[in-house]
This record gives sequence, C-alpha cells and structure tokens, in this order.
Amino acid sequence: MPASSRLNGLAAVIFDFDGVLANSEPLHLRVFQQVLATVGVTLSDEEYYAGYLGYSDQDALRVLARDRGLAFDEATIERLATAKTRRFRDVARDESVLFPNSAACVEQIAAAVPVAIASGALRDEIELMLEPTGLRKLFSVIVAADDTPRSKPAPDPYERAFTLLQNTGRLEPTARPAHVVAIEDSPWGIQSARDAGLRTIGVTTSYDADRLSEAELVLPSLSAVTLPILASVVAAASDARTAL
Repeated sequence: MPASSRLNGLAAVIFDFDGVLANSEPLHLRVFQQVLATVGVTLSDEEYYAGYLGYSDQDALRVLARDRGLAFDEATIERLATAKTRRFRDVARDESVLFPNSAACVEQIAAAVPVAIASGALRDEIELMLEPTGLRKLFSVIVAADDTPRSKPAPDPYERAFTLLQNTGRLEPTARPAHVVAIEDSPWGIQSARDAGLRTIGVTTSYDADRLSEAELVLPSLSAVTLPILASVVAAASDARTAL
C-alpha cells in the first residue's frame, strides 16, 4: 500500500533547518553581532529574534538597514554577508549544533516518506552541519539561500522544494502541496509554507506558541513529532476543506 494511503495522504515532510533541525540560531546571532560591530551597529538578542530570524543573511541585513535608516548599499550588504558566512563556518566546524532529537525524527520520517529541507541558510552551511551526522543522505532535496528569487516569508523556498520533490519521482502523481507538512520555528517560515499551500507544524524552539499560531499544530520540539501526528495534520486539513 502506498505510504500516502497508509498515512492519510501524507506525501512528504519538509524541514526548516536553523531552529528546527539545528540549534544554530544562537550562533547566527552571535556572528551577526560580531560582524555588525565592525560597522558600529549593535543588535540585541531581543531585536534579532523579534525581527530578523528566518531571513537569508542578505535580506536580514536589508531589513535591518531599512528599520534603522542605515545607508547600506548592496556592496556593503554583500561584504557584511560574506564576512558573516566566513565567521559562521569557522564556528560551526568546532561546535555540534544539531538538536539531540533531530536524527531520530528525520530517520523515522524518511523511512516512510521523502524528506527535504527548505532553509534561508547557505547550502554549504547546511552541508557542513549535516555531514558529521550521517543525515545528509536522507534528504533527497535541499533548497537553500540563493536557490529562489525570494526568501521566506515569500512562498518561493517551499514551492521550489515541492517541485524538486516531484522531479525526484518519489512523490505519487496525485500528491499536492496540501499533502506535505512543513516543520518551522518562526512566523515567517510558517507564512512561507502556508502561502505555498503546505500544512504546517510549528516547534517552539525559537518562539513561544502564540507567535506560531498560524500553524495547524504547535509542538515543543522535534521529539514530539511522529508519523501519526504528521498524518493527522494532513487529514484534518483535508476534512476542513471537505466541510467547506
């Protein structure tokens, strides 16, 4: 029996990376603070989590410049983003950043349905953090920063991830975005996935549950995510559409 039939139509699961699979947001924040300090800009923890988490590096800098009225041209943004990338790689090589429950969750789900990543992180950063875990081989698709014209909260990353999953041939021909669940930790990521037509689960690793209220379901972490729960999110959304 096809997996989607056994799992109430669940066709695939797409993970965000930072804050969902990897506890890397504190590292991103630390490095952003260091790089911004070189141009005389301070960024508090509260400001980062309130307004800039979930964006690509370049978009985070653009939004910060807009919010602060800073005269950052594109050359400055690229220079700061490049410096941030270099520093982050150095830190990530020396620190284990994946959440302890990430591997077990991904392995359980990947045994039943295809899994993918849709992230605002750079591809080589994702690869760098996945490589020591042995999880990389389980992800048939990774959509990273610069793989789409727009980053989250635009739907582009999840739309592309779904299209690439279709191209792998591992999705059933009848699979639609509504048969796929995205797991996110930020309001911007949830908006991106929902606007791409996916179902969503929020995990409270970066934000309180009230900030993730647009998700169909909010859980404390990946340790609470199971195949029956994922299937129930797809089934509940389908039932709601039928009722309408």
